[in-house]
Amino acid sequence: MAERRVKVTTEVGIQARPATVFVETAAQSAGEVFIAKTDGERHDAKSILQVLVLDVRPGDEIVLTGDDEDVLDRLAALVSASGTTGEHAGAEDGRDFADIDER
Repeated sequence: MAERRVKVTTEVGIQARPATVFVETAAQSAGEVFIAKTDGERHDAKSILQVLVLDVRPGDEIVLTGDDEDVLDRLAALVSASGTTGEHAGAEDGRDFADIDER
């Protein structure tokens, strides 16, 4: 399995609507995709409840693992500054966390 270690640099972390985009992106992988906090228990990145339970906040480091490196790269881009460079490297439909209104 491939692994990506990413520092979360988005304003809200992975909460509510950003978590939905994150899970939808993870679901594009045919294989398993996991998310964990550093040295923490792995959670299914395709499950909104398991992602929300992690309570990922800005500044947290997460570990993404899975077989689909393209999806891992897109997930990493969603939660890091590279997801907000204007290239929309995150979700396949062009959305990234910067496009989400948290109201």
